[in-house]
Amino acid sequence: MTSFSVLFWLNKSRSKNNKPAIYLRLSVDGKRAELSTYQYVTPALWNASAQCVKGNSEEAQAINRQLVTLKANLHKHYSHLITSGSMVTAQSVKNSFSGITEHSRTLCEVIDFHNRRFAEKVKAKMKSGRTLKRFEITKEKVVAFLKAHFHVSDKPLSEIRFSFAPDFEHFLTTVQGIGSNTAMKYVKILKQMLKLAVDQGWLVVSPLSGFKCSYEEPQRERLTMDEIMSLYNKELIPRLAEVRDIYLFCCFTGYAYTDVLHLTPNNLVIGIDGEKWIMKDRMKTHTAERVPLLPIALEIIDRYKESLYCKAYGRLLPVNSNQRYNAYLQEIAIVCGIKKHLTTHTARHTFATTVTLENDVPIETVSQMLGHKCIRTTQIYAKITQQKVSNNMRALRDRLSAPGVGLQRIV
Repeated sequence: MTSFSVLFWLNKSRSKNNKPAIYLRLSVDGKRAELSTYQYVTPALWNASAQCVKGNSEEAQAINRQLVTLKANLHKHYSHLITSGSMVTAQSVKNSFSGITEHSRTLCEVIDFHNRRFAEKVKAKMKSGRTLKRFEITKEKVVAFLKAHFHVSDKPLSEIRFSFAPDFEHFLTTVQGIGSNTAMKYVKILKQMLKLAVDQGWLVVSPLSGFKCSYEEPQRERLTMDEIMSLYNKELIPRLAEVRDIYLFCCFTGYAYTDVLHLTPNNLVIGIDGEKWIMKDRMKTHTAERVPLLPIALEIIDRYKESLYCKAYGRLLPVNSNQRYNAYLQEIAIVCGIKKHLTTHTARHTFATTVTLENDVPIETVSQMLGHKCIRTTQIYAKITQQKVSNNMRALRDRLSAPGVGLQRIV
């Protein structure tokens, strides 16, 4: 048998004419849901222990009658769910009371359905746990927005309008102080969840389908070849030298932190050219990354063949926790005089630009090595750099300056 209770309380964050709103909290087996009674009272007149308004004024009696009626109706809906054999939760009692039928899905129910299905894929090692965490955070953001903007913790799908998307983005950027691009990513995830509701037949069309997520082009830092070699040649204490080596390995392979963390000796294979390659599916997208190893990357792998950590855990390289890794990278940047914010992603960007594109590796090849599903993703990394322009123009200058070559030949 489930336990059920109703508690009235003053929500001082919601008030009218300096009178806090009376809220009710219904609990089923310790799980809670909240509703506004749309009644307001001066704090001095509220009797918390008796759950009523003090005094015999007409206003006090009217509010108390309303509270008694609300409580009785909630018990009625709770009893109906029990006798009908339905699943009884705090949310289902609230939905029943609010007129949300079994077939009228709510926004949070859709999000939970989406996340449960994705969690099953994570369990089957088909999707990334980090992506699931992002979906769970999206729900937290949506609930915070619902409470701030609509004063509810959930909303029927039938009440979601197009304005939900721009209002949600505005809330994230202005109230929660989230960057514009990150806010747009949360909106994009929400659109994806509502598309699932359409696929399941819970919506005819997504109310957010017409909202276009726009992004500001971020400034992506990368290292120059001089900076890479400065790192490579710098004498460092062992704990920093180890992190420097992992960072350089990422610079020369394009692998993200999570993927390097999980590399094993089995990922080291002989490619079709007879040279050593790293072959692995990306943790984030599960697309294949196949990268022929350049000399510095091979040297780093060889350096840690006898590492006790690598042998104990079956890893190819000794990779620190993400927090420690990034902290040490900042130390390394200071020691090496590099005035850039080194992160695992700057290494990936460095591979895409300095190491490959500036050395005339075709963008299609770079895209495949980075494990991108779409070449447009690679183009985010692959902005034309001054060095690339210089290299191309130098080659053109040399060709034009060769004996027997004149401008008239190419006009």
